Amino acid sequence: MEQLLGDLGDKTPALVRDDSGYGNEGVLVALEQRQQPYLLRLRQTANVQRLVQRQFERLDWSRTDSQGFQAIQDEVRLSGWSQARRVVILRRRLREGIAREAMDDHGQLRLDFADHHILDAARMWEYTVLVTNADYRLESIAQLYRDRCDCENGFDELKNQWGLSGFTTRDLNRSQTTARAGALIYNWWSWYCRAAHPGGRLEAITSRPLLLAAVGKAASHAGQTTLYLTSMHARTDTINQLLINVRAALRHVRSTAEQFKDVDRWGTLLKYVCQRIAPRMDDHPACLTLPATG
Repeated sequence: MEQLLGDLGDKTPALVRDDSGYGNEGVLVALEQRQQPYLLRLRQTANVQRLVQRQFERLDWSRTDSQGFQAIQDEVRLSGWSQARRVVILRRRLREGIAREAMDDHGQLRLDFADHHILDAARMWEYTVLVTNADYRLESIAQLYRDRCDCENGFDELKNQWGLSGFTTRDLNRSQTTARAGALIYNWWSWYCRAAHPGGRLEAITSRPLLLAAVGKAASHAGQTTLYLTSMHARTDTINQLLINVRAALRHVRSTAEQFKDVDRWGTLLKYVCQRIAPRMDDHPACLTLPATG
């Protein structure tokens, strides 16, 4: 890990995310010495399990997110750690997908699925324990870690949903141009979808028919052009909410550009979307200042 970050130089990531194989003291110290923000998963050791037991009775768990997880945080120093660190515990009630092996009267192996009566009576929970030094809000931590798994999905989308695996030629220049054009459009569409749905990624196979199946009409009046969209998709209510989010993002860029003529519009849009995805604990609107006139 330390060698990899050293090879990256000034191109280090904004946040290092990894599984429990890297959640140990050696890796944590190396990241902290570089002042590198991280979000790592901890192994379910005996000390971590005791930590979960101590936190279970707390009443200040966060609201359930879109994936059914609640979160709570504390600053603890586990055995083997050189200092106390911020630890986030995620839990989710198990309501389905549980089975056990059993033998019938004839000695045959069978799989028994737990019905809702067993799950409601037992109240079983799934736990994940994360350690981080990043200043993101508690409500953002679970989705930030889940996004780590989504990183690999981008390569699958580029190959199978954006056609990069279907175009090859012996002319290297044309192949590179096509790949770069596809990656650029994929990047634009990804930011557009995140502006529409900050809570999670939307794959192209579902987002394109959802957001492109519309008839548009442009109307100009008093020097302003208004675009009216009529959706042809059955999920009209969902699409309306997505477009409301996009409109809010564009209005933010427009209002900022009207006040500060030299502002980077693209950068302003990306900052707005990122703040919607994962707001920081000390998140306050940045005060843009004009250069002094005298």
